[in-house]
Amino acid sequence: MPCPSHELRHIPLFALLDDDELALLSEQVELRTFAARQPIYKRGDPGERAYLLLSGEIRLTTIDEDQQEVELPAPDHGDPFGFASMLDQTAHQTAAMAVEESVCLEIDRNDITTLIQAKPMAGLDMMTVLARQNHAFQDTIRLRAGRNPNVLIDEEETFGERIADLVASFGGSWTFIILFAIVLSVYVLINNTLGGKSWDPYPYILLNLFLSMLAAIQAPVIMMSQNRQDKKDRLRSELDFDVNVRAESEIQAIARKLNLIENKLDDHDALLRSRVEALNPGESSRPS
Repeated sequence: MPCPSHELRHIPLFALLDDDELALLSEQVELRTFAARQPIYKRGDPGERAYLLLSGEIRLTTIDEDQQEVELPAPDHGDPFGFASMLDQTAHQTAAMAVEESVCLEIDRNDITTLIQAKPMAGLDMMTVLARQNHAFQDTIRLRAGRNPNVLIDEEETFGERIADLVASFGGSWTFIILFAIVLSVYVLINNTLGGKSWDPYPYILLNLFLSMLAAIQAPVIMMSQNRQDKKDRLRSELDFDVNVRAESEIQAIARKLNLIENKLDDHDALLRSRVEALNPGESSRPS
């Protein structure tokens, strides 16, 4: 069934379109209702159509290099899915299924072509929205990749975690070992000197009790600090991965630009050769 133009107004991709453009687009696209557990498209299906979620919930999955199913972030209201395959006219790389009864806007390449042919500025408006989303995504990656994992952990640490770090730091230092050795030596010396009047004669049962209590408390506190260190390491690896992804994207962009420059230079070289041959027609036929 056709989609009312006012429904399109709430879709981010069409937010900059005027009333005439929305009216024209509403005549092209259709509303589709999918029942719960109904597949929308499967991985490998021809990318003839794309969808925008209006209501309900959609589950997107793909297959990784190990042939394991990976669930992708679910689209929110107005978010598109399947657009890349539709625009590129390639097979879908993901599979989409309605988790519950969902209403989607179905759109194909001809719908966009008809809109742009009638309203050329509509294409520029949609490109502007996509560019803003791309910039927002890049800013998110840049800010996340540039943050210090220690700062992120410190912002979320509790008072107990701070105490655990201090205990682990002090308990693993030479200062603690030396002070602990001095205290034990003084304790043993005093009890040996007092003889029968000592409160903890040999074999120092009370001292063993204190040491056991100290070990019982110190061990889980140190484990808490180690868990925080593991959390820092995981966060640091995630940030490194974000940096690597961004670096790979930039390297690929530079490679594409270099290839484009090389092609342009080849074109200019061929053009210069043709002009030289046109100005000196007998030059190329002379024996070298």
